[in-house]
Amino acid sequence: MELQFLGATECVTGSCHLLKIRDKTILLDCGLYQGRDGDQLKDDNFGFNPKDIDLVILSHAHIDHSGRLPLLYKSGFKGEILCTKATKELCQVMLPDSGHIQEMEVQWKNKKLERKGLQLIEPLYSSENAEECLKLFKSYSYNEEIKPFDGLSITFRDAGHVLGSAITELILEEEGSSVKLVYSGDLGNVDIPLINNPTLIDSADYVIMETTYGGKVHSNFKDVLKELADIVKETFDRGGNVIIPSFAVGRTQEVIYALNNYFETGMLKNLSVYVDSPLAEKATRIFENNSDYFDEEAKNMEKQDNNILGFEGLKFTHSAEESMKLNDVKKGMILISTSGMCDAGRIKHHLKHGLWKSENSIVFVGYQAEGTLGRQIVDGNKMVKIFGEDIAVEASIYNLEGLSGHADRNGLINWIDHMKIKPLKVFLVHGDTNQQKSFKELLDSKEYNSVIVKSGEKFKIVEI
Repeated sequence: MELQFLGATECVTGSCHLLKIRDKTILLDCGLYQGRDGDQLKDDNFGFNPKDIDLVILSHAHIDHSGRLPLLYKSGFKGEILCTKATKELCQVMLPDSGHIQEMEVQWKNKKLERKGLQLIEPLYSSENAEECLKLFKSYSYNEEIKPFDGLSITFRDAGHVLGSAITELILEEEGSSVKLVYSGDLGNVDIPLINNPTLIDSADYVIMETTYGGKVHSNFKDVLKELADIVKETFDRGGNVIIPSFAVGRTQEVIYALNNYFETGMLKNLSVYVDSPLAEKATRIFENNSDYFDEEAKNMEKQDNNILGFEGLKFTHSAEESMKLNDVKKGMILISTSGMCDAGRIKHHLKHGLWKSENSIVFVGYQAEGTLGRQIVDGNKMVKIFGEDIAVEASIYNLEGLSGHADRNGLINWIDHMKIKPLKVFLVHGDTNQQKSFKELLDSKEYNSVIVKSGEKFKIVEI
């Protein structure tokens, strides 16, 4: 048995881990690189032959975990992709959308290359590749034992990160020995809206663990929601708009749910909230159709209010024309738009029109990877480049990390501390270098055997 780490190594995006057992080769996630991590050469170079992969196990739908699956298919993979029901449904809208983005970006780049007389490029994959790839998906429920072949047993547990996100428990059997490997996927923040807290795991021989916020402690969630309400009121009082860059899947639905709470209790009245993302609307409908995944608070609210992901004043925009008209709204609007890191999509247009206005507020509600436009703004840059134009940052900037869907340092350590016996080894992935080092120091202080894995690094998985 052997593990090889081929993505999200000393960085946050591009999750991809290779597991070999008996004569089978299994992939844990197959995500795109984003932000500074983003590099077509990285995305193109899997580090293995896609035709050799027998099975993919997908932790959740976010593109940094699922976004290279269409490329894997295009390159020859024809095995099954195992995930939860909600993850499959979200990928049905997210992966074709990702393919469309690939096509549009290449079309734009090729216009420039053609004018320079340079060789044209192709997209990583098309929306058609993504549609074809979806035929390989096979979905399961949480806590259901899955046995794809002799020597492997898989169980998905609720990771509490996004609808359908999973911690994956794998029982590996080879030559009479049995080993339990747990892949955390992305662990959720405790007490975030809609979603259950991450499942606590009693034991593991080996753990692959994310470390996105391994060195940070989030503010109390309810305090952060109150801060968001205060930001909205203050911004409206000075005649501005609140612009929220948000991930279409997960964060947007949580923000809608939170605003709905304030709308219902009267703390915020007569809100005009626009969600400018066709993908976010599709994802919201998937959330509504999978309310059995919701936490108890959301289920109880649903009994009293059939539409917990909607309220009077909430509008979803569809066409590009509708999106452009939002830039003419001078004040009193909350605008939620994608992408969450501001590197693509409609949010870039809204920031171009709204960043330089001092009466506006820009509120970040999710992780900003190094090298992204969102990270530049959060880091305090006074001038940023959008569509080739220098834009002054005069709006008030807020970074509400407490709204993150990722567990913080305390959440991560509490999760692994729940295990009754320390694992033989903890492999640290999915984190910037500083976050990983900080969390490793904490693990070392508690006598865990942990390692920050490097790209391509291999480890033998042995019996206790």
